[in-house]
Amino acid sequence: MNAYVVDVKEVEVTHLMQVGGKALRVGELSKMQEIQVPEGFCVTTLAYQKVIEQNEAISSLVHKLMDLTLENQHSIRELSREIRQKIMKTTIPSHLVHEVTTYLSKLGEEHAYAVRSSATAEDSPHASFAGQHDTYLNTIGKESILHTIRKCWASLFTERAVMYRIMNEFDHNKMYISVLVQKMIPSDASGILFTADPMTGNRKILSIDASFGLGEALVSGMVSADGYQVKDEAIINKRIEPKKRAIYGREGGGTETVEITSNQQMKQALTDEQILRLAKIGRRIEAHFGCPQDIEWCLAADTFYIVQSRPITTLYPTPEANDQENHVYVSVGHQQMMTDPIKPLGISIWTLTGGQPMFKVSGGRLFVDITMGLKTSAGRENLLGVLGHSDPLIKDALVTIIERDFIKLTPGNKSAPGAIKSHKGMSSAAILAEAGNDPDIVDHLMKSSETSLATLKQTIQAKSGVDVFACILDDMQQRRQRASDLNQLGVIMAPIHASAWINEHMNDWLGEKNVADTLSLSVPNNITSEMGLELLDVADLIRPYPDIVHFLQEVKKDHFFDELVQLQGGRQVREAIAAFLDKYGMRCAGEIDITRTRWHEKPSSLIPMILSNIKNVAPGERKRKFEKGRKEAIDKERELLARLHQLPDGEKKAAETKQMIDLLRKFIGFREYPKYDIVSRYFVYKKALLKEAEQLVEAGIIHEKEDMYYLTFQELQEAVRTYQLDRSMINKRKEAYTIYEKQAPPRIITSDGEIISGQYNRENVPDHAMVGLAVSSGVVEGRARVILKVEDAHLEEGDILVTAFTDPSWTPLFCSVKGLVTEVGGLMTHGAVIAREYGLPAVVGVEDATKRIKDGQRIRIHGTEGYIEIV
Repeated sequence: MNAYVVDVKEVEVTHLMQVGGKALRVGELSKMQEIQVPEGFCVTTLAYQKVIEQNEAISSLVHKLMDLTLENQHSIRELSREIRQKIMKTTIPSHLVHEVTTYLSKLGEEHAYAVRSSATAEDSPHASFAGQHDTYLNTIGKESILHTIRKCWASLFTERAVMYRIMNEFDHNKMYISVLVQKMIPSDASGILFTADPMTGNRKILSIDASFGLGEALVSGMVSADGYQVKDEAIINKRIEPKKRAIYGREGGGTETVEITSNQQMKQALTDEQILRLAKIGRRIEAHFGCPQDIEWCLAADTFYIVQSRPITTLYPTPEANDQENHVYVSVGHQQMMTDPIKPLGISIWTLTGGQPMFKVSGGRLFVDITMGLKTSAGRENLLGVLGHSDPLIKDALVTIIERDFIKLTPGNKSAPGAIKSHKGMSSAAILAEAGNDPDIVDHLMKSSETSLATLKQTIQAKSGVDVFACILDDMQQRRQRASDLNQLGVIMAPIHASAWINEHMNDWLGEKNVADTLSLSVPNNITSEMGLELLDVADLIRPYPDIVHFLQEVKKDHFFDELVQLQGGRQVREAIAAFLDKYGMRCAGEIDITRTRWHEKPSSLIPMILSNIKNVAPGERKRKFEKGRKEAIDKERELLARLHQLPDGEKKAAETKQMIDLLRKFIGFREYPKYDIVSRYFVYKKALLKEAEQLVEAGIIHEKEDMYYLTFQELQEAVRTYQLDRSMINKRKEAYTIYEKQAPPRIITSDGEIISGQYNRENVPDHAMVGLAVSSGVVEGRARVILKVEDAHLEEGDILVTAFTDPSWTPLFCSVKGLVTEVGGLMTHGAVIAREYGLPAVVGVEDATKRIKDGQRIRIHGTEGYIEIV
């Protein structure tokens, strides 16, 4: 399309860059049968570009915007204002004036028109730009319309529009704007129709907001709108609001606010029949565009006109089901403390690692379908026991689902596939039997893993091509067999049961809460806590060399070892860091995603943690910290047993408690090892797969070796086998990943797309407190440091770490802080286990903690009771 002006009905789906998102979708709507769209035309982006290109001053100012960031708010404001002023002073070319005049003659120049901006990135699936560019209603006359066209062009450079583009990383020079001119509809009522509930995400509930007059009153927030909800062609909810005023078009142009008479204020803006008719229109439009829609509508003479439809960009995508039944999905990321999106290779390898056939992918995250478990009473009990024990918010959401009868019980069945097995209620003798009486069982399991890993490294080096993939699959199968061994399962489950048993019985018998936290201090064989302590030794080695400390503070690149060895003590420091990386270099933030950059690949990511230890931790702290924790645990054990002996039947209670304490301290450390084993193998897999990807790059199959991250394991295997690949698939997945990064995954989502949010049912908590899950006892007060990336962690002594989630890669920071708050987590997730072992008061599962707590605020953590206060 090379025209400067085009009829709305002539707009095609290929014209996005010429008419913008809004006009493109209006053009599609105008072609739909039984959908009424106001007549009009579009002044294309070619006209806008022609005007800007003729004005070097405007082009120069737009180019200056490219260097600004969100921190340059004053410069953005001034520069944007200057651009708008220059656009308003430009002369519209005569041929464009002629074309606009011609279209107005056809439609009737005497009519009132709505003049709307339509930008090229507007109404896209991941950025709606809603409200960013201007709309002008009831515009009458050629000169007014031409003036308003300039105002729409200028609205591309309002401060809010510029800030929005910067925030969403859109190029100012590649953003163009067209102007949509449509006949005004003298609306009796207007509003917004969502074909999915915007609050819960439920795709089966259609939501309508409606008010009298033009929609501007509703959009501007001047009036409260009626709210109607429709499900399965029936009105399920109505909220009638007092509508005290409305906006209507003035006879001479522009709009005016009109007071609504008292007897009309509580009248429904739409009748029930109109509500259901509008709902059907909404479903028809949704079906046409293939996704939930945010639709602007107006009503005149009992006819509905559609003036806009855009995707609802805030909805979390629904996992796909293979049938029409109801399903319930639980987030894997909330269990694994990794709620960021995972690239396709990472998802497929994690799925293969677990061998879990019930995994579902949605929004770049993994979910488990627990529907079968909810179909039986036993399955429900197991789910509530296991998932509820780890995360009360999940438990409360599950209770809501069960109470709604969303998943029907299967008559006669006592168990179902997919039900999660619980060890609740098992005796200590049964757990001991599962764990085995071999005092060296943990050493045996760890050595077995180390031997297998060494064999893998040796074997895979000799492989190439598809044999690499076969080697990886074989290793995964062997690891799963070891993981399912009853001895290993017993070692993992025994301390979990013992911890719960101790807390329950010590509270009942002695009135002490969460006493297992103290008993878990400084346990043996915890590979994750040992990692954090060993980095303290690295800090101690560096501490005597101020030149090295200064050098590390200035390091900007990853390959710094060559410069480091030139400093006094540099060789010893390099050897110490290299030794640490040899043991732990396969770890990183979000390590369950094989595509994430490992410490070994980016050694500089360790530097902030090392410097924090040097700054905030005293020399020799590793040994002192471990011994202090061990002594506290031993002293607590002695105290508890002595007090128990004084109780009725005290000898038996003390003996059983001693048995549980031994189970806890003997085995709880091993709980961290299986994941260490997995990520150790991941790094071996990754290096082997990258070698194959390099061959694909040399053959021109992919552009860069990291492109393999956007292929599944099976797709990469096939590409290596055939040396054929559709590269457009990689580009599409890269675009999708950028969308997923902006989405927050829910803990639980249904097949209807509804996000079920749980609540903490807690008493005796201050009204102003932020409630979470108590996972590590103690009360501590300090400065909140809100940190979302490990590499951004610059801590001071006495700081409290506040973040979205922690996995083992965050452990070294625990040595430099005095408390922990996270948005995600459970009693047995990694951050909770390590916090208990280090003696850090911790509260996890605090909804929106990184937004509600401001960096630098002084907060108080109540780790025993599970809440946080701003002080």
